[in-house]
Amino acid sequence: MNYRDRFSGVLGPQAERQLATLFGLGELAGKWTGQEAAMGYLCRPGSIYPAFFTDNSGQVTLAADARLYNQAEVVAKLWERGREIAQDAPAGELLLALYLEYGPDFARYARGMYSAAVWDGREQQLVLTRDAVGARPFYYTSTSTHLAFSSTLRSLRRWPELKLSINLDAVRKYLTYAFVPGEITLLEGVYELLPGHYLLARLKGSGKLEIEKRAYWQLHEGEWDESAPVEAYSRPLRTLLEEAVSERLPNSGPVGVLLSGGLDSSAITALAARLYQNGPVHTYSISFGPEYPNELPFSSLVAEHCQTKHRILEISGKQIARYLEETVALLDDPVGDPLTTPNFLLDQTASADTDVILNGEGGDPCFGGPKNLPMLLHEMYGDGATGLLAREQNYLRSYQKCYEDLPNLLHPSVMAELAAMPPQEELLVPFFDERSGMQHYLNKLMQMNVRLKGAHHILHKVDRMTAAHAIEGRSPLFDRRIVEFSFSVPPRWKLAGTNEKFVLKKAVEDILPASIIQRPKSGMMVPVQAWFRQPLKRLAKEHLLGRTARQRGIFNQELVKQWLDYQQSPFPRQGIKLWLVLTLEIWFKAYLDVPQNAPVLWRGQTSI
Repeated sequence: MNYRDRFSGVLGPQAERQLATLFGLGELAGKWTGQEAAMGYLCRPGSIYPAFFTDNSGQVTLAADARLYNQAEVVAKLWERGREIAQDAPAGELLLALYLEYGPDFARYARGMYSAAVWDGREQQLVLTRDAVGARPFYYTSTSTHLAFSSTLRSLRRWPELKLSINLDAVRKYLTYAFVPGEITLLEGVYELLPGHYLLARLKGSGKLEIEKRAYWQLHEGEWDESAPVEAYSRPLRTLLEEAVSERLPNSGPVGVLLSGGLDSSAITALAARLYQNGPVHTYSISFGPEYPNELPFSSLVAEHCQTKHRILEISGKQIARYLEETVALLDDPVGDPLTTPNFLLDQTASADTDVILNGEGGDPCFGGPKNLPMLLHEMYGDGATGLLAREQNYLRSYQKCYEDLPNLLHPSVMAELAAMPPQEELLVPFFDERSGMQHYLNKLMQMNVRLKGAHHILHKVDRMTAAHAIEGRSPLFDRRIVEFSFSVPPRWKLAGTNEKFVLKKAVEDILPASIIQRPKSGMMVPVQAWFRQPLKRLAKEHLLGRTARQRGIFNQELVKQWLDYQQSPFPRQGIKLWLVLTLEIWFKAYLDVPQNAPVLWRGQTSI
């Protein structure tokens, strides 16, 4: 099965020569070159050579990393338009046919996980596009005459025209959110194409590059009946859930599900067990050892209820210390989630059984998860905050990361540079005002969670950690139809008082044990505080207090030392703050401190 087709390209003079710089020795699996553009695929294990797709005239060519879930629907639509496409046509062929029929915003008809680049020699234009929700990443950078693009930042950082320097605005955003939201990345001058958008690039007669970005998909509030019972929404939701899970199941062989024991992953497990008849369903859970709280009774209960082949992976702090540098290096954008390395190890375990693994990601952002309740309380009762950006500040505080520590955590010189930039809260303003397209406050919050955390944290982590083991992670709850439907459900059926995700619970209550439906959201208890007392302490001191970190001049070394010595604060949030600064420094070493022409592939050929 074709899981990862990482590709890169260049638009501009001498494009073919420029393309070569984006790949290390022996890493270019195949290339296509035109008059002003060139594209190439990154090599993969097993001598698998991805394909370029070209129209009959030879003037339009597409490269893609793609999987479509509405393939039959796309084929039917194209047949209606007079384009005869085989039912089993590759995803790239379908995307090309959609482009030829509908033009640059063709992706509005494709539901799945993809990034794609189209060179149209008829119009002398390049079109870059990405799936609506953000399951596949896409990056680009430009000069006045060239555009370089790639589905992996590790390739794009090799471009000689790019100066490898740190974007300080991205640094403060990462420390605030635990991911980098929006278009910017940690590399100055490199941008991420937003989900649901496409980029149109042309070289004008003067040789100057012209770039335009447009949205092809946006979230909108649907009409709802406030007086309708919850069943009016839970029943159609159940139908959508069954369709989304069915589309993501493999044709045959084992399928895996990451099972935490919470509502979301339990629902996906139950649906997969009911719907899949072509092989066994494996489930995987994590334990950090008997001395730490866990959800194993709940995950084991669901596994027994659904009759899955269940496996519990016990992960120690020593394993975290051993694999942390590797997992951070695999992330194009760092994710400050302590579950990243455990997910990497769990995916590694699952890869011995299956090459498709489902997850329950998406339930919280789409159906009123726990992040929304404190914000609603802030909105109702306030906390004394005033000013134009009070809502935005409250939202950033709700992440409970380093937002309020920034003045002391960052070096004075960094704070001085940031003071000359617009406040980071401005990114959130369009989500709260009329530009959001949302009237209800809960829906405004949900849209932020989908657009920001969903795309830049959750789905990015799923993609990169599964790709490291040549398997594919699939997230049914992030299906575009389910995301759209969630904004047509009355807010009171998403957050019913303090009962979170109420409509989702009603949709699956008949297939799960009552204790799973009724239990409150708890989240995975990660003992990050304890890790920094023992197994991670030495690694953290080497990275954060060493010569390279001092010379980089990002952090206040004295405060970091106090945190590592567990001074100032005895509370658990100190552990997550240390995790954020440590993973950021490790990312700097992997992306800034290695030679610019270093190979793209990490650990030989495993990170594609």
